[in-house]
Amino acid sequence: MRKSAQERKAEILATALRLADELGPDRLTTAAIAEAVGLTQPGIFRHFPTKQALWQAVAADISGRLKVAWDEALASCATPEGRIAALVQAQLNLIEANPAIPAILFSRELRVENDALRQVFVGLMTAFHGILAGELARAREAGTIRPDLDPADGAVLLISLIQGLAMRWSLGARGFALRPEGARLLAVQMALFVNSATEGKQS
Repeated sequence: MRKSAQERKAEILATALRLADELGPDRLTTAAIAEAVGLTQPGIFRHFPTKQALWQAVAADISGRLKVAWDEALASCATPEGRIAALVQAQLNLIEANPAIPAILFSRELRVENDALRQVFVGLMTAFHGILAGELARAREAGTIRPDLDPADGAVLLISLIQGLAMRWSLGARGFALRPEGARLLAVQMALFVNSATEGKQS
């Protein structure tokens, strides 16, 4: 059966992400994508008029999936700490399913050649930072983390944990399970955020 335009676009985006992982984002070409999906290059350009437009569609697809995952994470737990853990796992789930993401974040395509693509990822990081900072502020108000912890600083540390872990996983040929290691390191980080007075009462 002939694929609809929407189905073909989804196939092209999924193929672009797969090939970005296999070849590297900076070596990805529309010719390679066309060959992988069985189209000509003009066939690709009928759906995405430029390579930049294709990258922007990839970013929009990632953005949409992330926002859905964030909403599900926020609805899944009753406590700020539980929601933070769910948010971190949502990020790691997406990275594990789309291992090209760490390479895209450090690619020339993102840093130099495609400002619109960079702006999408900057916007995502800013939004995620705001969500994490909000949950840390709620935890501080509840007295379960240190009163001297700035939620904005705590959110930066959590994002750095995710980014550093993703890069170590990627550079290490994915030689360890990403999500369990993320849960372990998050527990270490959250223990450093804990209100010592509350910890003393619990022990």
